[in-house]
Amino acid sequence: MERTTSNMTYKAWRHEPEVGPIMHCSQTIFEDATPELVRDFFWDDDFRLKWDPMLVCFKILDEFPLNGTTIIHWIKKFPFFCSDREYIFGRRIWESGKAYYCVTKGIPYPSLPKKEKPRRVELYFSSWRIRPVQSPKKDGQQHMACEVTLFHYEDMGIPKDVAKVGVRHGMWGAVKKLQSGFRAYQLMRKSENILSRSAIMARVTTKTCIAGSDGSLDQGPFSTEQASTEDDNSRAVQHGFDWKWVVVGGAVAAVCVLNTGIVGKALLLGAARRQAKK
Repeated sequence: MERTTSNMTYKAWRHEPEVGPIMHCSQTIFEDATPELVRDFFWDDDFRLKWDPMLVCFKILDEFPLNGTTIIHWIKKFPFFCSDREYIFGRRIWESGKAYYCVTKGIPYPSLPKKEKPRRVELYFSSWRIRPVQSPKKDGQQHMACEVTLFHYEDMGIPKDVAKVGVRHGMWGAVKKLQSGFRAYQLMRKSENILSRSAIMARVTTKTCIAGSDGSLDQGPFSTEQASTEDDNSRAVQHGFDWKWVVVGGAVAAVCVLNTGIVGKALLLGAARRQAKK
């Protein structure tokens, strides 16, 4: 999919592995936007309730102010033929140069047992790279913009063919709601200085160094020539966590396996299970 509006450019790709849920990648360029504001927008669940019709409610279950990790509970409304879905995920942000790497992953949470309804989505992974870029506008002037590269998959418990049809027909509408929500967020932030708890936690990032985090748009983010697989032995241990890379074309989503805390144990267990299946 490829769509353009007066102040946004959107491209999306789909990959269907033989095993596991469908994976989606997208590149969105917001005109006249800063990475910091886009970062806050994606994390701000209080404001998401105002623009995302699928989000019924949310709750911060736990938070770790030293590194910005939060454990979030969502309930999302699905179409009439499906029951609502429940999500419990850990999320955290890393900062490298002028770019932000946001990682969100479903985790177990024993103190909140599963119920028959809403149905819990246990396999969930979503990550963003947010960075400043030069606008693709060709009007002879230089405009600053913000690029968001998304890598996402989840097992919603819906047959793949049904999910594909739903995404194909609903994705652009959802993106337009996101776009209008972001512009409303811009206006709100210009007039209000009070931040939600979620937006405050988005500002607690972990500094690190990621090669190419300040790269330009000269080379497309999904060039197959840039695809590579990191040797397991080359993982670097920095600031108390191990790195493992997921490469989709040339776009890198950082899967950060934390060494401490409830989120870390959950991510480590998930990584170990995936490796055992290979």
